[in-house]
Amino acid sequence: MTDIATFAGGCFWCTEAVFDALRGVSHVESGYIGGPRPNPSYEQVCSGATGHAEAVQITFDPAQVTYADLLDIFFHTHDPTTLNRQGGDAGTQYRSAIFPHSPEQRAEAEAAIARNQADWDNPIVTTIEADAPWYKAEAYHQRYFEKNPHAGYCAAVVGPKVAKFRKGYAARLKAA
Repeated sequence: MTDIATFAGGCFWCTEAVFDALRGVSHVESGYIGGPRPNPSYEQVCSGATGHAEAVQITFDPAQVTYADLLDIFFHTHDPTTLNRQGGDAGTQYRSAIFPHSPEQRAEAEAAIARNQADWDNPIVTTIEADAPWYKAEAYHQRYFEKNPHAGYCAAVVGPKVAKFRKGYAARLKAA
C-alpha cells in the first residue's frame, strides 16, 4: 500500500534528490502545482506568471516512512521561513507549500508546522494549499541531480544540500 505527498520547497531538483534517497519512498516526480494555467511549461512556470510552484510528488510506503516523517524532513531540508524564496531562487514558483491529499494530511501538515517552528528563529511561512491538478515536469527535469551531479547549480546548491541530508538522516536512507 502506498500514499502520495506533494511538497513545494524551492527548486524541485533539490527536493527530488533529498526524498529520492529515503527508505520507504518508491518514486519522486518533479512537476508543477498550484496555478490556474493548464499544462504549464518550465519556462512559463519560471516566469512566475502561472501561479504554479515547482514541487515534487512523493510515492511512499507509510509502513516504512510516515507522512509526518516526510513533513519533518521537508522542514529540515529547505528554509520554510523565507516567503517566495529559496536561496537565490525568488518568486512564487519557489514558495514553501504543502498540498495535502486528504483531511488527515492537512491535519498532519498543520501539526508539523507547529512542531517544527521551534527549530527556526523566524516564523515558518509555509502555506497549506488546496490539492490541485498536478503537471509532470519535462523529462529532462526528472532525476536531474542524479543525471547531472557536476552541473553548476547541482554542484553548488543541490550537492551540498543532499550531503547534509544524508549525514543527518543516514539511518533512514535506502541501501546503496
